[in-house]
Amino acid sequence: MSSPFPNAAKPAIPRYFNREISWLDFNTRVLAEAKAESTPTLEKLKFIAIAYNNLDEFFMVRVAGKKKTTSEGLSPNDSPDSSQNPDILGSIRPKTETFLEDLYRTYDKAKEELLEAGVGIVGFKELKAQDQKNLKSYFHSSIYPILTPLAVDPAHPFPFLTNLTQYLLIEFKSSQWNKFDIPPIAFVEVPHVLPRFVKVETNKYILLEEIISQFIDSLFWGLEISGIHHIRVTRDLDISLLENEVVDLLQSVQNQVKARDQAKAIRCETSADIPSHLLAFLLRTIGLQKSDVYEVEGPVGLNSLFELYRLPLSTLKFEPFNPRIPSQFRKNSNIFSIIQDQDILLHHPFESFYTVIEFLRMAARDPKVLAIKQTLYRTSGDSPIIDALIEAVGSGKQVTAVVELKARFDEKNNITWARRLERAGVNVVYGFIGLKTHSKAILVVRQEHDKICRYCHLSTGNYNSSTAKVYTDVGLITADPDFGRDISELFNLLTGFNVFTAEQSITAPVQPQFRKIFASPLNLRERFIALIDAEIEAHRKSGDGLFIGKFNALVDKDIIDKLYEASQAGVTIQLIIRGICCLIPGVKGLSENIEVRSIVDRFLEHTRIYYFHHDTGGKVYLSSADLMPRNLDRRIEIMFPILNDGIRNRILNEIMATYWQDNVKSKRLVESGGYEAVKRKKNEEPVRAQYRLIEFVREKGIKSLPYETAIWHNPSKEKRRPIAKRDSRKELNLKGKKK
Repeated sequence: MSSPFPNAAKPAIPRYFNREISWLDFNTRVLAEAKAESTPTLEKLKFIAIAYNNLDEFFMVRVAGKKKTTSEGLSPNDSPDSSQNPDILGSIRPKTETFLEDLYRTYDKAKEELLEAGVGIVGFKELKAQDQKNLKSYFHSSIYPILTPLAVDPAHPFPFLTNLTQYLLIEFKSSQWNKFDIPPIAFVEVPHVLPRFVKVETNKYILLEEIISQFIDSLFWGLEISGIHHIRVTRDLDISLLENEVVDLLQSVQNQVKARDQAKAIRCETSADIPSHLLAFLLRTIGLQKSDVYEVEGPVGLNSLFELYRLPLSTLKFEPFNPRIPSQFRKNSNIFSIIQDQDILLHHPFESFYTVIEFLRMAARDPKVLAIKQTLYRTSGDSPIIDALIEAVGSGKQVTAVVELKARFDEKNNITWARRLERAGVNVVYGFIGLKTHSKAILVVRQEHDKICRYCHLSTGNYNSSTAKVYTDVGLITADPDFGRDISELFNLLTGFNVFTAEQSITAPVQPQFRKIFASPLNLRERFIALIDAEIEAHRKSGDGLFIGKFNALVDKDIIDKLYEASQAGVTIQLIIRGICCLIPGVKGLSENIEVRSIVDRFLEHTRIYYFHHDTGGKVYLSSADLMPRNLDRRIEIMFPILNDGIRNRILNEIMATYWQDNVKSKRLVESGGYEAVKRKKNEEPVRAQYRLIEFVREKGIKSLPYETAIWHNPSKEKRRPIAKRDSRKELNLKGKKK
């Protein structure tokens, strides 16, 4: 039948997925790990906590930003699709409700499994009389002195509900308050300074708020309580600095961190039994709508499940794995000699982050080392990295740390340990106002005979010994002179005037010319697109064009459009994207040569690897940058080539090939926006990439002392590396002689 509107325009085929919806789909894949039968019970609790934590951040930043721009009548959208903010917010609501229902079902099932394993999360009424008596004593001795009742009446205004803090909302019999035109309520904050899960007896735990609820009447002098409800408010925690108002970056960030305490409410989580009249009063007071409320059938704040995950019950967790030390470290104890012989590739967490720490520690003590420079985005104040930099200052080195104060949610920590570095004598530089320094680089300058040699460590991940246990990242240590010159130039840019952006107050007449690296926002975007263009051109001649990428997010419209163009030209494109993907794969005539997969497993996939089959400059590139507008336009990032054939082959044949072969944890993105499991072919053996990579390093690497011991090991003091006894026959002392 012909159309009654023959001249009507055909609906446009969507070209992009929405950024926010794609992120919510990613968090669903995280939660799926808590539902997988193969996931040990305590690990299930961990994945629930991670998914809950992720959702908190999503609301504090992404939803907060959408609501702010909508209220201001603005419509900026960093997603390549054309969805408007009100429509996006409207789509987020039902997906979040569905996700939370799934999350709490998963939590209830995990609790049952936990109980079967001998660990119970119990209610007060389930306890024996003696246990209840013991908890009453614990309440009065350890909980009651901390609690503060916050009544709401004419003399006590409605309290400020702190971000992500759980409160008990107590409702009283209205007859006791009939002379006030205010609902008879009070709040009690559940103290975060106490454990959320209180041990009752061996492997039996009760929630702290349940104990408080049982004995809360002692706070209110006999007033009759009609109901106790759970409340948790999420606030806007995104830092936004106006460049023309910033005089002192450090002081401005400090002020913003303090201002967060009074930030606007974005979301409210409540227990499902809260009366409608009480909820209406609550929302009116804190400035939210009913659409901002999420009523849950269970405890709010499930990210506290990390407490239970830390229980020393190894049978309920993944099989322990201790990272290995690279095999190159068997032949010589002088790390600078090893680096001079060959570049070193480090694949964390399979290979130990200890090697990076040794690089810094030896540089700090080596009398030939003159200077150390390092970027720091996320680390911790008690990190061996910080200790090594301070030790280097004490040894007379010139030490510079480029600290990113605006690393989201780590601002306060970064300010604290940056001050510690300053007090120790480190030259601390805080980057630029309009740009985040997200590149990962260490430069060591060493006097060797009659010349200066430069050693570099470049990485896809942060200098954080804690996250290096659970994030997959790739790093390169090299003495290549071109890299040394490039990274020297990079640090000169980072510690000098801002020549990266048009908003600079001083215009540099000469633009930086790097030999090997690309840097955003200078030229990374342009060079990346040029590499894809070159692959398209090569494919037209040879017919075997190929681009492979493994990274965390694909949002940038220009890059997506260029990948569509490459697909239409016939180039094969294989993408392993952990999280957000706005590209729609498999669309005939648009992206039929593009396949997108995602892997969520025991370790958090974080590597950024890009392979261009016909590029003669390097073919394999590592980068600190994902393919997002913020990485390419508003951050200082680097991408660098792998020049060593052996390392290039290892990245392609061991790392990238193994991930693409994964048929256990890998999921394929389909045209509809959903993800489906990659199915194994008949008689095909199961391949779980992360476990296959563990096997590789166990075969080739050196067995280390336990990781927590190894990262604090100082080879210059101990005169040896932290090698386990099983490998002691191969261990070398600092002079390179066998023991």
